[in-house]
Amino acid sequence: MKPDFSKGLIPSIIIDQETKDVLMLAYMNEESYQKTLETQETWFYSRSRGELWHKGATSGNTQEVQSIELDCDQDTLLIEVIPNGPACHTGSRTCFFDSIQSGKTDAEIDPDILTNITKEVKERKQYPKEGSYTTYLFEKGVDKIGKKVIEEAGEVVIAAKNNDPNELTQEVSDLLYHTLVMMEEQNVSFDAVKKELTKRFAKKGNSKGDRPDIADW
Repeated sequence: MKPDFSKGLIPSIIIDQETKDVLMLAYMNEESYQKTLETQETWFYSRSRGELWHKGATSGNTQEVQSIELDCDQDTLLIEVIPNGPACHTGSRTCFFDSIQSGKTDAEIDPDILTNITKEVKERKQYPKEGSYTTYLFEKGVDKIGKKVIEEAGEVVIAAKNNDPNELTQEVSDLLYHTLVMMEEQNVSFDAVKKELTKRFAKKGNSKGDRPDIADW
């Protein structure tokens, strides 16, 4: 089965294979589609220039194709890639960064906040940004990050001893952030931690060790 180019260009939605974020939307004709298959990197057709273009040919921000899916009408492609740099010409990781309507109020909680912070931390490691505190921590390395984790853990205890819920909330937030930076510095994924917690929760029985199963907590 192949795309139906009989009506001209077809939209191609590009997705980060790891994060599943939508990186960009571009258009393909049959020639750019064939080049994408042959090179395993994305090629598109520029409607403004009227010519083929190889993503990353000048910037180096190529996209390694991992999978290609076709929709039910055979006129839209969904392509998962490993991006070798930002997808957007502005330097942003994705072309979709301007929020028009989020559907959330300030009072609501983002259920994916830790996942989103993890993505941001990962991006700062891959693409350092001048003036970024996260970039600064990565540049200093594990000793500096570890010092901050210990410092924030101590401040969590102090806040608890002070019986100050607001202070405790702030300090726990700082500790979680620095812990996520440490994990990324050591190439430990958030999914690995969730998998470990899931494994512990699934266990039954009474544990007397230093790491009890969640079911026993």
